[in-house]
Amino acid sequence: MTTDYVDFINQVKRKTKIDLSLYKEAQMKRRLTSLYEKKGFTSFQEFFHAMNNDQELLNEFLDRMTINVSEFYRNKQRWDVLENKIFPTLLKNGKPLKIWSAASSTGEEPYTIAMVLSKHVPLSSISILATDIDVNAIQRAKLGIYPERSLNEVPEDIKNKYFEKQGSYYHVADEIKKTVKFKQHNLLADSYESGFDLIVCRNVMIYFTEEAKDSLYQKFNAALRPGGMLFVGSTEQIFNPQSYHFAIEDTFFYKKV
Repeated sequence: MTTDYVDFINQVKRKTKIDLSLYKEAQMKRRLTSLYEKKGFTSFQEFFHAMNNDQELLNEFLDRMTINVSEFYRNKQRWDVLENKIFPTLLKNGKPLKIWSAASSTGEEPYTIAMVLSKHVPLSSISILATDIDVNAIQRAKLGIYPERSLNEVPEDIKNKYFEKQGSYYHVADEIKKTVKFKQHNLLADSYESGFDLIVCRNVMIYFTEEAKDSLYQKFNAALRPGGMLFVGSTEQIFNPQSYHFAIEDTFFYKKV
C-alpha cells in the first residue's frame, strides 16, 4: 500500500469516519484513481486537499466509494400499503411504535420509514433502530447525503419537506436523521431485541441460503410482539408463512400470530 494512499485513508477516516482500509485495496484504488484523474488530479493527496474544501467533490467521492446502493421508497406501492394500511393498524393502541430496519445499508430504508410514519405521528415520537453489518455503510447513512438517482421514487411533497439540494446531491433533514439510531449488527450471528411492532428487512434475504432464511424468519417472529408485522422485499415472498407463525397481512407483509 503506497504512502499516498495510506495517508488518504487516514485523512478520509478522520473527516467522514469511513474506513477505506476495510475495502479490497486494488478495487477501491482503481475506482478512486479513475475519479481523481477524471477531475484532473495527479495524487490522492492532491485529491483529498481539493475534497476537503469542496463539499460537492466530497459528495461525489462518497457516491463513488459506496458499494451498497439502495434508494428511497424502493417499490413505492409497498410503501403506500405501509402508510395507508399497516401503520394505521399498528397505531390503533396509541403507543409509540418500536421499529427495526434490519440490514439498513446506507440509510435510505430507515429514513423512508420515518418519512412515511411522519404522515401519522409527530417526528418527535418516532424512534427507529437501523442495523447493518457494514460499518462503512452505517457511517455513510449517518451523513445522510445522496445522489439524485436515490430519490427517483420520493413523492414531491416529501422531497421538498425533508431534503435539501446542495449541488447535485440531496441532504436528509436533521429532523429525520434524529429519528434513526444506527448500530452495527450481524443478522446471522448476533442476538435480537424483542417487542418490535414492525421489522423491515428487504432485499437482503436473496443473499442467504434456505437454511439461513429459515433461521431468520424464526428469529424475526420471536423479535416481534403478537400482531407485529414483518415487511420483506419484492423478491422475498414467504411461501409457507404459517410454518413460522406468520399470517399474510398484504403482499410482502406478514403478521405475527
